[in-house]
Amino acid sequence: MAENQLVHPPLVTYLSMIALLTLAPPFVILMWYTNVHADGSVLQTFNYLRENGLQGLIDIWPRPSAVAGKIIICYALFEAALQLLLPGKTVQGPISPTGHRPVYKANGMAAYVVTLITYLSLWWFGIFNPTIVYDHLGEILSTLNFGSLIFCLFLYIKGHVAPSSTDHGSSGNIIIDFYWGMELYPRIGKHFDIKVFTNCRFGMISWGVLPITYCIKQYEEYGSLSDSMLVNTILTLVYVTKFFWWEAGYWNTMDIAHDRAGFYICWGCLVWLPCIYTSPGMYLVKQPVNLGLQLAIYILVAGVLCVYINYDCDRQRQEFRRTNGKCLVWGKAPSKIVASYTTTTGETKTSLLLTSGWWGLARHFHYVPEILASFFWSVPALFNHFIPYFYVIYLTVLLFDRAKRDDDRCKSKYGKYWKLYCEKVPYRVIPGIY
Repeated sequence: MAENQLVHPPLVTYLSMIALLTLAPPFVILMWYTNVHADGSVLQTFNYLRENGLQGLIDIWPRPSAVAGKIIICYALFEAALQLLLPGKTVQGPISPTGHRPVYKANGMAAYVVTLITYLSLWWFGIFNPTIVYDHLGEILSTLNFGSLIFCLFLYIKGHVAPSSTDHGSSGNIIIDFYWGMELYPRIGKHFDIKVFTNCRFGMISWGVLPITYCIKQYEEYGSLSDSMLVNTILTLVYVTKFFWWEAGYWNTMDIAHDRAGFYICWGCLVWLPCIYTSPGMYLVKQPVNLGLQLAIYILVAGVLCVYINYDCDRQRQEFRRTNGKCLVWGKAPSKIVASYTTTTGETKTSLLLTSGWWGLARHFHYVPEILASFFWSVPALFNHFIPYFYVIYLTVLLFDRAKRDDDRCKSKYGKYWKLYCEKVPYRVIPGIY
């Protein structure tokens, strides 16, 4: 628990928590409103709020509706069913500080493909028109907003009353517990992992479904699909497909292995992700941009290259860990540091820290292609408005903060070995700069 509070001074952490708890939910609604009703103009939304104040926000806040509720429940149940029923090979997560090792069923790729095929088939055969999702998006986000806060409350209570594993605990402060979460690996029953559901299935799959929704909406609205929308959607789908291809690797990352299931992760994946992460596409629905073939292809190739490099960074480290360092990195034997550390139970264990290949460039170099990829799927909107770039800016702040949190965690875990590692790989994210 403490690891989440060490990075910034306690007061800063506390204030930022309060700020996010109070400002993030209305921000999601404003993002939707700006893209859908204010022509993507931040200024227009700002002026509206300046004139009408809080009442103005209440007036534009869509009321949760039955249609929205039905869409969310059908989608959530469908994803939960796929998560439980689809076959997949058994994968073990990393050993937690208390010695617990979660076991997963890796069927994310199957769930993702089945979802997209089902969604497109429902549209193709005239059973369900995805434009309904776009037309009711405000209500859906509003319903998700309130529903997810209730869900986080359920997680908070569950963490107190019926934790799923030894990895749980309270900080003694209700706000911190609600925000960061009580449990690392909450489950319902033995097999239904809540974080896999919120992060991977509900959140990440919506990131594939919504861009397709935006395409269909634009096509039905204008009778054609703009090349900017196509580039945005293809790059987004390439990225999300890469995510599911590598899903078992994601279970070793900070999101799953260190951040507990609270408002920060769960509300984030249920509400913030579907709205903010898909916002460039949401913007393009009503503000189609014509790039021309040449520019469209340049952006597409650059974006795909970034997603590939991001994937290759993760693959390189995973392969290095899997083979215990007995593999080739960029055609030669990897350079590494053997670091020992002590678990909370007092056992001494060793880890290998990779210091060559992509990981020799910077300690978190893989964030660079990730940020660039998000730029390339936002840039089809060109530069008429600021809002399509909000996600890129947000992602940059998020990943730089995560790099700092991860470094601080590793410093306290590995001690002198980490210092040695930092001497070998001096840059945190951007080689030569930071």
